[in-house]
Amino acid sequence: MTIGIIGCGTMGAGIAQVAATYGNKVVVIDTNEMTLIQASQRMTNTIEKLIAKGKMTEEAGNALLQQITWTHQQDALAESNMVIEAIVENVSIKQALFSSIETIVNDTCILASNTSSLSITSIASACKNPTRVIGIHFFNPAALMELVEIIPALQTSSETTVRAKSIIDSWNKKTVLAKDTPGFIVNRIARPFYSEAIRLYEEGIAGIETIDYALKTFGGFKMGPFELMDLIGHDVNYTVTETVWKSFYYDSKYTPSFTQKRLVEACWFGRKSGRGFYDYSENAISQEPNIDVTLCNDILLRVLVMLINEAAHALYLNVASKDDIELAMTKGVNYPKGLLQWANDIGIENVINKLDELYNLYHEERYRCSPKLRKTIQF
Repeated sequence: MTIGIIGCGTMGAGIAQVAATYGNKVVVIDTNEMTLIQASQRMTNTIEKLIAKGKMTEEAGNALLQQITWTHQQDALAESNMVIEAIVENVSIKQALFSSIETIVNDTCILASNTSSLSITSIASACKNPTRVIGIHFFNPAALMELVEIIPALQTSSETTVRAKSIIDSWNKKTVLAKDTPGFIVNRIARPFYSEAIRLYEEGIAGIETIDYALKTFGGFKMGPFELMDLIGHDVNYTVTETVWKSFYYDSKYTPSFTQKRLVEACWFGRKSGRGFYDYSENAISQEPNIDVTLCNDILLRVLVMLINEAAHALYLNVASKDDIELAMTKGVNYPKGLLQWANDIGIENVINKLDELYNLYHEERYRCSPKLRKTIQF
C-alpha cells in the first residue's frame, strides 16, 4: 500500500514514520525543498537514536527509511491508496489542496485531513467526489500516541469510513469514531482542563504552581494544565480554543481567555520561546505550590466536574459513543481514567451539586449542568 503525506512538519513526518513502520510505501510532499531535506534528516536522526537505544534493529531502521520518498512533486501521489494532509489549519487552503490533489490520485484513493478541529464537511465540499474525504486526526507525537480520531464528513461514504479505520487499525492505533463537530472528541472535551484552570488563576484562588500541583498530585494527571499549555504552545492551544469557540457560534462556555491571549501577543508561547505561564530562563526563580489539602481538593473537583460535564454533553449530543469518549480521553490526552467512569466514582449527584453551586454563583452558561447528567444514575 502507498500512503501520501502532504506537509512534513512535526505531524506530517510523524505520520510518515508510523505508516512506514508498518510496511507501507510513503510519499511525503512539501512545497519547500529545504523543509523536505530538514525533515528527512530529522527522521534519520530519530531512527538512529532508536537503533542506538536498542528499540529498533539496524536492518529494520534502514528498511523504514528506504520506504519513504521525500519530494515537492505532487504528481508523485498518483499511485497512493490514501493521502493524509497535515498542513496549516486554514479551511480555504485545505479546500484548494484537496481540489488539486483529487485530479492527481486514482478514483479509489482516500483523501484525509489531519485537522484537529476544522470542519471535514467543509473541506470535502471542495471535491468533485466528497464521498472519499474523511478526517483522520493523529495526536502529537504521532509515532508514540496511540489514539487516532476518525471523523466522517456529512458526505463521506460508509465504505470510506470502514476502509480508513481498517488502515489505521493495522498501524496498531486505537481508533475512535467522532461526529464532525468542532474539536471532535478530545479538543472539545478537554477545553475546561485549560479554561477552568485559567479561571481559577484569574480569580486569585490559587497560583499556577498550586493548580498544577493539585491536578497532578490529587488527580493523577501526568501534567498540570499550565505546564501542558506551555508544552503545547500558546499559539497552538489558544488558536484551537478560539476555533472551537467561533465554530460553536461564539458559545460563551468556550470563550478564550484574555490571559492566554496576552501571552500570545507577547510571543510568550511556552517552552519553545522560553517563557509562557512559567519562566524557562536559566536564572528563573520557581514558586513553591500551596499544598493545603482542602484547597487542592477544591481545585481538582472544580476542574473535574467541568470536564465530566463536557464529556456527558458530548455523549448527550451523540458526538461519540461512551466507550469512544472514554478511550479518547485516556489515550489522546493521557487522562488517568475515563471522565464518565470518574463521574461514577465521585457520584453523579455530587457532580451535579457542584455544577449547580457554580452556576448559582456565576450564572454563566459554562456551568450549566448537561441534561445527560441529570438523566443518568450511573454511566
